[in-house]
Amino acid sequence: MTGEFFQMALIGALSALLIAAAITDLRSRIISNRLNLAVAALAPLWWLACGLDLWPGMAVQLLVGAIVFILFAALFAAGMMGGGDVKLLGALALWFPWQAILSLIVLMAVLGGLVTIVTVIHHRVRKKPGQPEIPYGVAISISALWLLGERYLNHFA
Repeated sequence: MTGEFFQMALIGALSALLIAAAITDLRSRIISNRLNLAVAALAPLWWLACGLDLWPGMAVQLLVGAIVFILFAALFAAGMMGGGDVKLLGALALWFPWQAILSLIVLMAVLGGLVTIVTVIHHRVRKKPGQPEIPYGVAISISALWLLGERYLNHFA
């Protein structure tokens, strides 16, 4: 019972951090380094709560996080993503198995397209100058929240 409570507390903390990331990205187009660090720092507690072995379990999670970070850092270097988005994705990759990360990326891409369309329309209706900045953290956060709900909260479906 204690382990389940600890897992639910960690899911609650991650959910709160994801909501904060979405709101701050929507308001200021910035996801703070502290928030991303908190997401990453809670991941080892999640591993322990889930009973993940040091080898290969935790090592694989670190590898998945590094791969996701490197891939999306390349998109950042190409000017296609913001730095906070890349760090958030890398931190989230520490929480989910690699198969779930693939689902997160696909869902994020679909939701990111919707967020982009809404942002561009809003930008044009308001007749703002320059290119619109897309709050991709919203799509990332919603995708991760969806995965959390499906994987860990929806045991009866």
